[in-house]
Amino acid sequence: MKKFIKKISIFLGILAVIIIPVVWGCMKFIAPQYEQGYNASLLDKVERLKTLPGERIVLIGNSNVSFGFQSDLLEKAYGIPVVNMGLHGGLGNAFHEKMAKINVHKGDIYVICHHTFSDNGKIDDIELAWITLENHYDLYSLADKKDYSSLAMGFPTYIKKVGVLWGMGLVNQEAKKNYNAETDACYSRDAFNEYGDVAYEREEGTFVFKEQQLPEINEECIKRLNELNAYLESKGATMVVAGYPIGDGEFTPAKEDFITFQRELEQQLDCEVISDYTDYFYDYSYFYNSFLHLTTQGARMRTEQLIEDLKKIIR
Repeated sequence: MKKFIKKISIFLGILAVIIIPVVWGCMKFIAPQYEQGYNASLLDKVERLKTLPGERIVLIGNSNVSFGFQSDLLEKAYGIPVVNMGLHGGLGNAFHEKMAKINVHKGDIYVICHHTFSDNGKIDDIELAWITLENHYDLYSLADKKDYSSLAMGFPTYIKKVGVLWGMGLVNQEAKKNYNAETDACYSRDAFNEYGDVAYEREEGTFVFKEQQLPEINEECIKRLNELNAYLESKGATMVVAGYPIGDGEFTPAKEDFITFQRELEQQLDCEVISDYTDYFYDYSYFYNSFLHLTTQGARMRTEQLIEDLKKIIR
């Protein structure tokens, strides 16, 4: 049995020696292919986070963050540079939270804006993760070790797709394939401004609500957030949790239920919850194309509310 295991180990070692250079070569010459897409905005967000000096306000979360703020108003209100790190929900809460560990400065304020606190800490959409990470190796630390096996399983699909695009001469053109200027303009790298906000003008809300649910809480998410809070505190930074946009209409759960949820969250988190979730109720007409994406006016209203909430910690 020991001889068999030894032979298998040798075989896998030889296989790795052969495969790793091939994979590395593929990544070097045919990737990246998605640098014009929505998730490629992460490259610009990280660059801003790495290069801004002094204290910053850093907004963390999924697309409710990228579509939910006008950071210039926030920056003007407090005179502190703002970085909107909001990205795609398919990457999962844990992926977004790890962005908060990039180049932490003393005095930074990290605002967590999750719309649920009951995730399992994994990346939900592995293909999306590869489209996001590609061969930007400095970003690989955003994936958790529990995602490694899924990423490995998903790599062949990714490399096949980018290989086809490269072979067809469509380098970095996938974001423009079947592009509809009226509906897809908000999902490109060009749609983001220097702060990391989706700045594409969203005048009319078109999303139709059919149901809504209360956010849920589980032990795993709370533990992870408390560990993140401890890490940021050790760096001299502050972490808080703020509200997410909640459609206010026919299908909205009762305000009393949101108050109960908030109280439970406050009891379990080590950081401060600076928002009253009921202050983030917005009429359905302010939701653009998703239950988390606000129109331009909705984003302005939400930013104004966050400015008020931050007065609790910024003197």
